[in-house]
Amino acid sequence: MMPGMYPEQDVTMLSIQTNIASLTAQQNLNTNNTFMNQTITQLTSGYRINSSSDDAAGLVVANQYRSSVAELTQGVRNANDGVSQLQIIDGGLSNISTILDRLKTLATESASDTFTGSRTTLNNEYQDLIGEINRQADNIGLGTTTSTNAKKLNVYIGGNTAGVSVDLSKGAVDAATLGISTAIDTALNAGTAIGEVNAAVSALGVVQGTVGSSENKLSYATNLANSQITSYSSAEGQIRDADMAKEAANLTKGQVLQQASLAAMAQANAEPQAVLSLLKG
Repeated sequence: MMPGMYPEQDVTMLSIQTNIASLTAQQNLNTNNTFMNQTITQLTSGYRINSSSDDAAGLVVANQYRSSVAELTQGVRNANDGVSQLQIIDGGLSNISTILDRLKTLATESASDTFTGSRTTLNNEYQDLIGEINRQADNIGLGTTTSTNAKKLNVYIGGNTAGVSVDLSKGAVDAATLGISTAIDTALNAGTAIGEVNAAVSALGVVQGTVGSSENKLSYATNLANSQITSYSSAEGQIRDADMAKEAANLTKGQVLQQASLAAMAQANAEPQAVLSLLKG
């Protein structure tokens, strides 16, 4: 037969030095072991991404979402702290409003010419209550001695806005600021005091309105932040979390491939034994 008449055919060579089948089986076994280890890591951690090599681009996006969640979570705490502080102020303002009601009663009683009691006694109570207004104003940080809250407060929440502004810069509610100064000692002075108390009630109402609206703004901001936390957490989970059903199926697949690779490698390692049958003659 002349050369070139038939196409060349692959011939499997028996070799002891180089066992190609065994090397191939070892390579596939290593690949399957890597797959198994990755699957087990994802199943036990619950995360699809456990290192940068798993999904570098996805990890960057997931970290951004997680950072936003951390910022907003603290922002919600800030807002809740702000609401608590405003509620304390609100409670103090309500007390002062009640005191103003009593001042109005005393002034009205003394303003009548038919009053037959002691205006000195009325005035003493009136002055004591003015002192109590000052004490409570200081207690909530809106007085003359203590005015820590009588300023523009910013509650940082995060997200796309810097925060919620609470402007109490004109929120002092001490007696002098409210305009209460006249004494219940004469009917004439009592009439003047009634006008002052009326003006004070209006001025106090403005501060109460500011505090109340600020509480509402913080509540709305908290609701938005909580909604964003949920959305960002969901988006992060879609990227970072493992699909447990899928990974459980992969574990079964990996186990079967691993067993098949081990069996194939055992068979491949036994092939050089066939050379002995040739040497036995």
